[in-house]
Amino acid sequence: MSHLSPLLQQSSQITAHRGQGSYLFDQNGKAYLDFTSGIGVTSTGHCHPRVVAAAQEQVGQLIHGQYTTVKHPKLMALADALAEVLPDQIDSVAFSNSGSESVEAAIRLARHATGRANIVAFQGGFHGRTLGAASLTTSVAKVRTGFHPMMAGVVIAPFPHCYRFGWDEEKTSEFCLNELDQIFLGQSAPTDTAALFIEPVQGEYGYYPATQAFMQGLRERCDQYGILLVCDEIQAGFGRTGKFWSLEHFGVQPDIVITAKGLASGFPISAIGASESLMAKALPGSQGGTYGANAVACAAALATIAVIREEGLVENAQHQGIYLEQKLNAIQERFSFVADIRGLGLMRGMEINDDLGKPSGARADLLVKASEKRGLLLLRCGSHGQVVRWLPPLVVTEKEIDEAIALFSDALEEIEEVEESQERLWIRITDDADHS
Repeated sequence: MSHLSPLLQQSSQITAHRGQGSYLFDQNGKAYLDFTSGIGVTSTGHCHPRVVAAAQEQVGQLIHGQYTTVKHPKLMALADALAEVLPDQIDSVAFSNSGSESVEAAIRLARHATGRANIVAFQGGFHGRTLGAASLTTSVAKVRTGFHPMMAGVVIAPFPHCYRFGWDEEKTSEFCLNELDQIFLGQSAPTDTAALFIEPVQGEYGYYPATQAFMQGLRERCDQYGILLVCDEIQAGFGRTGKFWSLEHFGVQPDIVITAKGLASGFPISAIGASESLMAKALPGSQGGTYGANAVACAAALATIAVIREEGLVENAQHQGIYLEQKLNAIQERFSFVADIRGLGLMRGMEINDDLGKPSGARADLLVKASEKRGLLLLRCGSHGQVVRWLPPLVVTEKEIDEAIALFSDALEEIEEVEESQERLWIRITDDADHS
């Protein structure tokens, strides 16, 4: 009997006993190729030896050095290591435990630093479940439903969802930037707007990359009006898209970067980065938290950064991401209900439609469950749950991608065969009814 809250909804029926590299193993020893990576968390794979060793060593030295009370060596070392990999001019970091907490910290920093109240976020963004973060989130209604009223001062602007709009990048970017300008005229004057919060590659809504024209248009408006550009890199950062930060694909310089998920290979830690001069504009004591910058999590994060850099995992994500895209495109050519393949690096989304060309969460769910039965773990996302997301660890190999594609292809063929059988049965029933 489980005493877990019944409100928890889990996508699989697996009880994970151990993990190694790209695989999870259940209590019976059955292996599952894990192309969820704990929603992008296990960036170096499950239980990378260097991460395990770093955490084990730290547990024997210091588990908790509360970082608003004392400093500890791993805290200072991690701050320095992050400063080395963060975008230029971002040289100051503050730590929390989760992505949501760091989003809240970024909201607070933006309001303090600018003296302005309003925040503009973008349609389809996912920023977390706490009140401020949920107020910026519009990827799925369940994050907000029954939780109102939301935080005041938030305005939602269009994001360049080229596939959903049915336009090319140029037209989509132009439309979205024009709509943002209308928001500045009618809803949130630039002098009232503290920051624009954006996922350069959206996660939960369906793995939509922004466009270069759109991101650069945001930067231009931020510079013009003294607004801060906040890039939420919680899922897409730390090498996931084939660059260390997804914003690098678009040639923009952020004012604040938020990171979490892949930062420590599974240990709970998050951070915001900004320039020291920007941080200095906030109120002293406005950052902190009981468990922030936990010593063991810091040790794991340091090892993760070292593994990513020394084992060339950003480059591997780029190389394997191209290979994965090619394999997924080949699947799209075979199955008409696979409507779109999009994303960057090892962050790929597969849009699943029904027979009428509408988003089909039901069909995507069948595919994920059929894949799990064969030993492949995948997740869904999207407003209808219609996007199958491909999120292997950064250590994934071509052989493992081939294995995953083979398992998924079997699942596709099973679903297609079941649907064809159902259609034949329906035709027979209809014919019998017509002749009776």
